[in-house]
Amino acid sequence: MTTTTARETTDRIVAALEKVDGLRPATPIAPDHSWVPGDWSGAAVDLGPETVQIRLIATRLPLPPLLEAASAAVRAALDGTGWDSAKLRLVVTDIDGAAF
Repeated sequence: MTTTTARETTDRIVAALEKVDGLRPATPIAPDHSWVPGDWSGAAVDLGPETVQIRLIATRLPLPPLLEAASAAVRAALDGTGWDSAKLRLVVTDIDGAAF
């Protein structure tokens, strides 16, 4: 296991999720509000000692294959971190209307 900070691990998770077409991190600021400085994607990730929870918005359906792809991507991102054996909880907080 290599030593990675929580911020580095969060960045790895967000980068992994960017490769999963159909899901995006559920952030408190909509991604199209470019007037708000910074990247808020990491706010959707909670790194707990035993559980990693990620809040997501689905932009297409069906959900099961998207969540399987996201789980695999996040597991790969967690490999070698202090959270590699944590339980993974993916929470879909919203489904974009375009998904229907």
